[in-house]
Amino acid sequence: MTRPLLRDLYAALSAALLVTAAVLVGRHIQHSHHTLFVNWPPLLATWAPHVGPGTPAALLVAAAAVAYGPVLAARLPWRALLATAWATATAWIASLALIDGWQRGIAGRLTTPHEYLQVIDRFDDIPATLRDFTHHILLESPDNWPAHVAGHPPAATLTFVLLDRIGLRGGGWAGVWCITVGATACVAVLVAVRALAGENLARRAAPFLVLAPAAVWMGTSADAYFAAVAAWAVALLALAVSGRSSMGVPPLERSREWGRAAAAGLLFGLTCYLSYGLTLVALIGAAVLLLGRRHVRERPMLLVPLLAGLAVVPTAFTLAGFDWWEAYRLLVTRYYQGVGGIRPYGYWVWANLACAVLITGLATAPGLRRTGAVLLRRRTEPPGHGSLALLVSAALLALLAADLSGMSKAETERIWLPFAVWLLPACAFLTRPRTWLAAQAVLALLLNHLLLTGW
Repeated sequence: MTRPLLRDLYAALSAALLVTAAVLVGRHIQHSHHTLFVNWPPLLATWAPHVGPGTPAALLVAAAAVAYGPVLAARLPWRALLATAWATATAWIASLALIDGWQRGIAGRLTTPHEYLQVIDRFDDIPATLRDFTHHILLESPDNWPAHVAGHPPAATLTFVLLDRIGLRGGGWAGVWCITVGATACVAVLVAVRALAGENLARRAAPFLVLAPAAVWMGTSADAYFAAVAAWAVALLALAVSGRSSMGVPPLERSREWGRAAAAGLLFGLTCYLSYGLTLVALIGAAVLLLGRRHVRERPMLLVPLLAGLAVVPTAFTLAGFDWWEAYRLLVTRYYQGVGGIRPYGYWVWANLACAVLITGLATAPGLRRTGAVLLRRRTEPPGHGSLALLVSAALLALLAADLSGMSKAETERIWLPFAVWLLPACAFLTRPRTWLAAQAVLALLLNHLLLTGW
């Protein structure tokens, strides 16, 4: 066994030990003090071994992805690879969700008392509701919003209001929306990695993005949809700033760059109005601008459509009467009024990282180890490796900032999905991809068959 592989195994073992410690310590705290408010710490889940209608399909998708994923990722034409990645990711997410059955796994997830669909009828007059939104955030306020509605800017709830308005009503359509859109996050990450680090690394990362254990939660929460919007914002920015030198670029290509920059800004703005915590995606965007700094220096006017697009959603909501900053201030108060004020920071500040291991898989731990090694030897690494390492490191920094904030105590298996998808490309640095892919698949299957997840 080579020394790098041995170090990879040590990294994976360390990640497994972190999860084990989070489970054992968490069970002790919960049984002794009842302050964690989760049944199977560090996850919001209940121990309940089971199988379901999605089990055969999930096993089939996992086996096929492990057996043929690396080969197909290397050989398929690029556009065919993107389509295949999206289709396979959709099948993987949906089959895992259906292990719990249609109602519990998909249709009923967004109809529980704390979810968005509970308040659809309160948005009959959307402008009036937006003006009044902040008056219902605090627990003592009249007709206070359910937890998830209060905990997010109104664009999150408005998404499901608009689905209802066009006839896609109920939890079934909402669940299908989150799965279908959420599965495109892997495509967006592949597009960004190819633009910034090269096609070879993107192809090597593809199977790990498709077969991520995060799929256990991608099919059960709106955070999958948020992750996709944020990922496409980063991907479009990467396409905009990774172009050729401005000399000799035809006008059509320049207009495309401007369009991509404007679309990236628009989606970044929307991201901030889907979830307050996703303002940290700006750290990933900053890494993209850093990697594309030569092109930005040559064409500084690219920042104009980027900033213009970025202003659209905040301006629209502000003019409609919604104050983002006031809402966030009230949310912090609401957070500490509830279980967020009871859950111990001293446990969750490291147990959240165990949740991150569970959603990104054991393969990501050695991938991150190799990412650190690449950063240390960046000047001697093959082309693109340093760029990918910087992109992954920015995502890790965003995740750690969210962790230290104290506003993500528990439930990070869903909350951190938008950051987790950017850690998975670190697996492109691994050797023996099939072995690590098998580990990823086994972890996801065990999680979904042994636990009834809360999301």
